[in-house]
Amino acid sequence: MRNLLLAACAVVLLPAGASAQQIEARVGKLESEMRAVQRKVFPGGAGRIIQPDIQPADVTGDTAPGVPATAPIADLTARVTTLEQQIATLTGQIEQNQFRARQIDEAFQAYKRATDDRLRALETRPATVQPQPQPASPEDEALVAPIEAAPARSAPRPTAAAPRPVTTAAVERPDTGDAGEDAYMYGYRLWEAKEYAGAERALKEVVAKYPKHRRASYAQNLLGRTYLDQGKPSLASIAFYENYKKMPDGERAPHSLYYLAQALQTLKKPQDACKVYGELTDVYGAKIDARMKADIAKGRAAAECGA
Repeated sequence: MRNLLLAACAVVLLPAGASAQQIEARVGKLESEMRAVQRKVFPGGAGRIIQPDIQPADVTGDTAPGVPATAPIADLTARVTTLEQQIATLTGQIEQNQFRARQIDEAFQAYKRATDDRLRALETRPATVQPQPQPASPEDEALVAPIEAAPARSAPRPTAAAPRPVTTAAVERPDTGDAGEDAYMYGYRLWEAKEYAGAERALKEVVAKYPKHRRASYAQNLLGRTYLDQGKPSLASIAFYENYKKMPDGERAPHSLYYLAQALQTLKKPQDACKVYGELTDVYGAKIDARMKADIAKGRAAAECGA
């Protein structure tokens, strides 16, 4: 009889033990998945487990010693349910973050395309700036604010035919024995003759071939002025900034900052122009002469920079 009772108890307890083992396996798998998800979502958490939003209710009242509050299978089931809810919540958060990242990337690409279109439109628009008076020699490049409007004239414009443009072949190449000096002077003469395409090529060649020559700073600055004369303030601003960034000790670095501010104001960016004027004064205040200081003051007033 005793053996029959033991066999019957074993038959009854066997399914419960098997169910507990299955639930324990599920719990172990879910907990490992939970830790993997948390390491991905919270890389700085150092293995910290985030507590679930839903906690088991506190049991109040007296409990008889030795009597468990709930059955082991019920506790395991509650743990499994909580872990499944946490994994579902974290999975939803990951999907939302990925969706937001795609939206941000699409918005940036649209902004980039719109900005490129505006820059191309500005570069192809006819120049509205009055031509600047050109200096007599490359050693004495005058600083003239290109954005200041010329005073109205009552006299009629002359009707004489415009002079024929000078071709590149008509510009003489100097030959003094200093290759860097000769290359810059040739680019300068092309610019002075308003042969801008040839001047661009010659000035870029100076910067590329003779980056350590003192005329490299001159050539990069004059390249920016060549773009300004053609009504391309966007390209001009890049050329001026490159001269200041790569050759800050060059002789024409202060001039490039001045003309950079002028180009920015032509692009309708007075606040940026004011920042460049401030940079010019802070970095080169002790090196610039009285004429440049006067031109800076005029430029700041035109941009309404204030004190």
